[in-house]
Amino acid sequence: MDRRSFLAAGLAAPAYWMTATAAPAPSAFSSRNIPAHELGADLVIIGGGLGGCAAALAAARNGLRVILTEETDWIGGQLTQQAVPMDEHGWIESFGAPASYRELRRRIRDYYRRNYPLTAEATRNPVLNPGNGWVSRIACEPRVGLAALYEMLMPHLSARKITLLLEHVPVAAETDGSQVKAIQVQDLQTGHFRVLRAPYFLDATETGELLPLTGTEYVTGFESRDQTGEPMAPEKAQPQNMQAITWCFAIDYVPGEDHTIDPPEDYAFWREYVPALTPPWPGKLLAFAYSHPQKPGESREGLGFDPIAENKGGRMGFWSYRRIIHTHNFVPGAYASDITIVNWPQNDYLPGSIIDVPREEKEKHLRGARQLSLSLLYWLQTEAPRAGGGTGWPGLRLRPDITGTPDGLAKYPYIRESRRILAEFTITARHVWAQARMQEMGTKYEDTTAAPFADSVGVGSYRIDLHPSTGGDNYVDLDTCPFQIPLGALIPRRVENLIPACKNIGTTHITNGTYRLHPVEWNIGESAGMLIAYCLEKKESPRGVRNTDALLRDFQNRLVAQGVEIHWPKITPR
Repeated sequence: MDRRSFLAAGLAAPAYWMTATAAPAPSAFSSRNIPAHELGADLVIIGGGLGGCAAALAAARNGLRVILTEETDWIGGQLTQQAVPMDEHGWIESFGAPASYRELRRRIRDYYRRNYPLTAEATRNPVLNPGNGWVSRIACEPRVGLAALYEMLMPHLSARKITLLLEHVPVAAETDGSQVKAIQVQDLQTGHFRVLRAPYFLDATETGELLPLTGTEYVTGFESRDQTGEPMAPEKAQPQNMQAITWCFAIDYVPGEDHTIDPPEDYAFWREYVPALTPPWPGKLLAFAYSHPQKPGESREGLGFDPIAENKGGRMGFWSYRRIIHTHNFVPGAYASDITIVNWPQNDYLPGSIIDVPREEKEKHLRGARQLSLSLLYWLQTEAPRAGGGTGWPGLRLRPDITGTPDGLAKYPYIRESRRILAEFTITARHVWAQARMQEMGTKYEDTTAAPFADSVGVGSYRIDLHPSTGGDNYVDLDTCPFQIPLGALIPRRVENLIPACKNIGTTHITNGTYRLHPVEWNIGESAGMLIAYCLEKKESPRGVRNTDALLRDFQNRLVAQGVEIHWPKITPR
């Protein structure tokens, strides 16, 4: 089904689906009879998620002309088009992220203060959390995140330092040995092609789309124990074993009204579906009991779901988990209901991967992920057990205005795991996993640190948080030490002028689970954008910068001068 067919059917037709078409081989477009429409810049960034936006801002701030493309009609990636409130570490309000990322967070809060009917108490709150979602310190609406990003980008857009091409997807590449010469993109609205040329290219796509197009060596899924040295890795590599995708959606709750959707086509299947995982899942997926992330062999049942009780602050459950509007932050009558995002264990899609599979299989799994999320909503509306007796919450209402789609599902699935470059340096569990570091350092837990990287270009902190996978693995959730981002993980082993700018860096399947969150993706993108600016100024390659001590130190000093933290203070593992 193509994009127009989806719109005609009243469904959100993410541009993402268009990438399922078979891409030409590298260099193929140079011999095609296409309109001679070329654009040139100092840097081409393919992918407008958080990493891509941060890279564009950093490059433009440092004097480069940038072309930034985005597959959907919203920039912002997981924050906006995927409808995932910011997942962050516990020190985020004080340190542990670039100054520009903290600026994004400040602009989100200021947007609410300027434009929303907040209570006096909420207005004065310096760490305002609009939804009081307990998974995030700044759970906000996707559109507000989008507005804040445009506030940051607009000076560069109006000055034509950044050219933004929305609803454009990469379809081919021109390469010459270890050099990428050009990327061909297609406009999903018109079908027209553009050829983008630059000395450097950044892959900031959600799934590492430029890697196969350019012939850049990469890995997918779960590597073998021999490849990574990680004790939790399998004996043989499992390239199609990846973390689940999730199609998020937004809902509110209107008591006394009936907003029950039509039964999804696949509801009978999902209603009875039991994940086939090791250790076992405790029962049906559509249930409030699920595997405990830290103890996957045990059932976790304490959260439950109650829009009324959780609105009053009486408990922490699924309703308040990723809530993005809490009525208590706004003057009485401003909202009839809280608004929450549904990104739960119950709509993690497990039957298959969407990366490096035939088009038909990819479309099947994308449709399946949508059907699962709609089935979860229908189950909540009709069959979910209520704590006080009875079943179902028919007043739950999809909010397409929140997600910017006709049906209330996000524009794009939440992608936790991408293709990853084969890098000069690969981050493994032994570099960040607290237990491994304790053994290697011979220290107590509170004195343990992550492996230090002399080529650090940023910092981050998050548990190794792997959701159940398409290969049948249950949760992997492990303590980590606050870590650094090594420049070597951003440099492909062979290709010279293509750099990853989000979660496609040199991590393993395991460490991807800690390097994939919002502030780390932003930091990777910002450091990548600054790296290209530095390389063009010094007439040196990224590899040369990393491997020349004087250049590396000079580049790191520039990062620090522009607000990128590259070292942690002494803190305890998480």
